[in-house]
Amino acid sequence: MLFKLKTVCLGCLFVGTLLAQSLSRAGSYEDYFSAIGKDNDWVVSNLLNRGFDPKTPNEKGLNGLFMALSNGALKVAKVLIQAKGMPMDERNEHDETPLMIASIKGYLEVAKLMIERGADVNKPGWTPLHYAASKGNIEMIRLLIDEHAYIDAASPNGTTPLMMAAGYSSQPLACKVLLEEGADPTLINDKELSAMDFAAKEKQLESFELIKAYAQAWRAKYQK
Repeated sequence: MLFKLKTVCLGCLFVGTLLAQSLSRAGSYEDYFSAIGKDNDWVVSNLLNRGFDPKTPNEKGLNGLFMALSNGALKVAKVLIQAKGMPMDERNEHDETPLMIASIKGYLEVAKLMIERGADVNKPGWTPLHYAASKGNIEMIRLLIDEHAYIDAASPNGTTPLMMAAGYSSQPLACKVLLEEGADPTLINDKELSAMDFAAKEKQLESFELIKAYAQAWRAKYQK
């Protein structure tokens, strides 16, 4: 009888421990994503030190690094980039990587940290350079090129970073930097649009004239 009572008590203790652990994990999950939303790096660091998995997805299937970058929680982002096991090239439903999010938002310091951790600057398809160029993020463009980003990377429809800078950035300097670094101004995408066409469509006249001058020089040099 005594043996049975001990067995029952041990069983209750085991179940109770599992329940406590389950409730703890549930609480940690809520605390973790709440802290990310508030850019509370101290809470996030504490949870990670206690063993919380940084790869844990939120209800939309995204890990905490995506959420931090999307919300501008840069202190937390820096913690998560350094976290053991945090993937640098995981993709969201739009085939975007964390480095692409940082590139379009201009988070230069965070981008540097991700590249140091092995983030791919030459992801197939749309690339971080396309994203940086589309917003005219000059320092980001230079960083990615310095890190050997392919300057004429083609998106799934053949659009290059120069085309993105010409059509979507209000910064002619973005086009100038790309052209000076060797971007081909004569390329066309699958819709037979060139960087000049992108600039003309959006009435980016300064970019248009700049690309036109480079295109003429390019043809004179390479298409004799």
